Amino acid sequence: MRRVVIAVLATGVALGWMDRTSACGTPLQIQVLRAIAGDAGVSAPIDELRADGPESLDWLLQLRDQMNKTLTEMSSRPQSSADDSRQIESLQRRVSRLEEIIDQVGMQRYCSRSRLFWHTDLTKAIEAARASGKPILSLRMLGNLNEDFSCANSRFFRTTLYANEEISQTLRENFVLHWQSVRPVPKVTIDFGDGRKLERTITGNSAHYILTPDAEVVDCLPGLYGPKAFLRKISDGLSLARQVAALAPSDRGAKLAEFHAQQVSLLSQEFARDLARAAQPGDAVPTLEAQGQQQRIAAPPANAAGKIAAPKFRVESRLIAAALPSAADPLTLEDDAVWQRIASLHAEDSQLDPASRDLIRSENPTAAVARRLSVTKSDVENPLVRLVRSLESSIALDTVKNEYRLHRQIHGWLADANYRPGIDELNERVYAELFLTPSSDPWLGLAPPDVYTALPNSGVVANRQQK
Repeated sequence: MRRVVIAVLATGVALGWMDRTSACGTPLQIQVLRAIAGDAGVSAPIDELRADGPESLDWLLQLRDQMNKTLTEMSSRPQSSADDSRQIESLQRRVSRLEEIIDQVGMQRYCSRSRLFWHTDLTKAIEAARASGKPILSLRMLGNLNEDFSCANSRFFRTTLYANEEISQTLRENFVLHWQSVRPVPKVTIDFGDGRKLERTITGNSAHYILTPDAEVVDCLPGLYGPKAFLRKISDGLSLARQVAALAPSDRGAKLAEFHAQQVSLLSQEFARDLARAAQPGDAVPTLEAQGQQQRIAAPPANAAGKIAAPKFRVESRLIAAALPSAADPLTLEDDAVWQRIASLHAEDSQLDPASRDLIRSENPTAAVARRLSVTKSDVENPLVRLVRSLESSIALDTVKNEYRLHRQIHGWLADANYRPGIDELNERVYAELFLTPSSDPWLGLAPPDVYTALPNSGVVANRQQK
């Protein structure tokens, strides 16, 4: 019955013949429909919809599905008049408005693709988790997930992970979702002086934390993973979170320490096997025995922090002794060619599903148009195909580096039964020691004091007040 009512509402607002003051739907729903229709002075009741939680998002998504179905049916029919074209354009505008509302209610850009509802208040996420018995997946990031210009990794999460149908279903059914911004994301604008501008974000990384319903840390996934690898990790974390939540509080630390110690050993063995398969004569393969003195980096420059998330660069980070003494050490393996060969062993983990590819296509209309204009070319020359293949290759490299370098260090930390940090404490350590962007540096390494720029005050403007 509910879907029938939604179908009637969707058709009415799509075709413009519904009496917007009718009682067909709740007052909240009627206000949404008026906002979609573009009624002057009417805005969507975002706060009220978010207060209703995932149920309101589900209603909006069903409305969008029905409106898109109507749009597809209208577009497939021959348009006999200008009125037909105008009606289709009007419906497209209304769908676009609805998708903006969905993004705000779900608190995620491209929420109409992921269909995920995100809490931005950890206390409310904990309340929802306790009520449902579900663990929490908490994302820490730079910027905001519902804005275009969040940090690079979180943007990739939206397109390559959350839009993935299997991942989306797993997250919706098994987790309470939460995100929190660590700090604003730095942005740079290049002005070409002729009206053209290029905007990008710089220096940012993200991490997913798996928590029990009481917000006890179970695991942390640092940076970007391929879809299949990410699905395995959150599935493993789901199982572990359920096991831990079922234990007495006094027994949880030992269970978690045992799990993470096992993961250190497994990752050490897996890396050694991958390296044996990927290494070629002449490759420099450092071992833990030859790694030398550990170094503590107090204020790393921004280019070093950026290299953490950029597979093509090399980086040195604080070493954590968390493997067998004679094992090859991924933290000191600097040969990019070897890393590329290791990544190729796991290429399948980074393959994007049709839903993610479709979203990427919608983000890159120029590449899609180029394909239509070059129908005689082979698929290997398709700009969109090349773009996706390059992205999958980069994700594969990120995945193995994040798992063997960063995640392995986190396992090493959490293998200590006496070290049971809260999410804020662990996140501070992850950003400082692994991502090399500590909160103690407000400039994220972008304003090193020992670099001469030939600019007054090195170009730094701090807290300038508008007059």
